[in-house]
Amino acid sequence: MNDFIDDMNLNEKKIGFGITGSFCTSNLILNSLEELKNTGADIFCFVTKNVLVLDNRFFKASDFINKIEKIIERKIISSIVEAEKFGPFTPLDCMIISPITGNTLAKLSVGITDNAVLMSSKTTLRNRRPVVLAPFTNDALGLNGVNIMRLLNAKKIFFVPFGQDDPVNKPTSMISDLSKLLDTVKYALKDTQIQPVIIENFKNKSKINIKNVK
Repeated sequence: MNDFIDDMNLNEKKIGFGITGSFCTSNLILNSLEELKNTGADIFCFVTKNVLVLDNRFFKASDFINKIEKIIERKIISSIVEAEKFGPFTPLDCMIISPITGNTLAKLSVGITDNAVLMSSKTTLRNRRPVVLAPFTNDALGLNGVNIMRLLNAKKIFFVPFGQDDPVNKPTSMISDLSKLLDTVKYALKDTQIQPVIIENFKNKSKINIKNVK
């Protein structure tokens, strides 16, 4: 299917990049931003309050924000008021939420808009532009399963391929393969879901033993 996107160029495309509070993914997200920047895309970064203010065992919040702003070469957006302007005044070609936590998945699936990431997604959908989701959640196959299924069937919402990362110890957890993020965006800009969307994503396959699964 790669022939389908061979002619797709992200240069000068206005791309929103929303970051929610899956703190363990910080280095992966910075790498994704670098890769997106290298395509020539014009990136606007939106963060939730938790990402903006919470220091954690993976990073100090201010250091993480500084690294993001250095990559995208502009200030991050953290308020609903600022994010709303991207509907009528600075429409995005595509909005990415990476990582999207289970909490944000649940809110998006029922139309809750209480932070800058969700507001920028809402304005993008209002403009009939694609929103790309990269799930990182411990309950994808638990309580959030119904929300993921609802979003998979929603118009203009597309998923980065994702799968179980640790079937034995965290059987309901699923994470995205961010090496497929850019291709997912390109497919989404052509109104198409990259396939397969549910993938084998765990690393230590030798540890998988049906006798260990409860």
